[in-house]
Amino acid sequence: MYEQLIDNIKEKTSIDQGDVELIKQVFEPVLLPKNRIIEEEGKIPKYLYFIVSGYLRLFHFDEKGDEITTHINCPPGFFTSYFHFINQTRSHENVECITECELLRITKADLDKLIAESLAMKNYSITVFQEAILYNETRSNELATLTAEQRYKKLIQNYPEILHNVPVQYIASFLGMKPESLSRIRRKMIN
Repeated sequence: MYEQLIDNIKEKTSIDQGDVELIKQVFEPVLLPKNRIIEEEGKIPKYLYFIVSGYLRLFHFDEKGDEITTHINCPPGFFTSYFHFINQTRSHENVECITECELLRITKADLDKLIAESLAMKNYSITVFQEAILYNETRSNELATLTAEQRYKKLIQNYPEILHNVPVQYIASFLGMKPESLSRIRRKMIN
């Protein structure tokens, strides 16, 4: 289960066997069922998750009580309510397994320890952080500048497997539209 994480790290920085052993000590493997909320709003997120397989979503409820999906992962990669995990504050978001998920999870204390003890992991964490900032900036820009149809086309072009693993209502919410609007776009594209 650790191979994907180790390979992901090796793509971005060089690590030695000591780093590998340290990673295996602090990352806990877990297998979680679909539809399980693994981090709840109103609580401090306990873990940062590395997704080996499966799909997670980050969502909150708006003032009408509707679910708003703000992030969906495409494995492999890291996932949590980042701001609240890093600052150890109560989150207003939920993290839910959309599908069955194979995850490696780490606590904030163990992450801090890992970064303090391993220069390679410090460098890796900086790279992951920079990639997250770039992703979020790009996503904000796309929500502000692209049409709903353009956002959908870009999503399926970059992550086609998401259509087979994530319910349409989550995809629609993630793209900033109602499910009915996404259905119209999909019908238009088929015709």
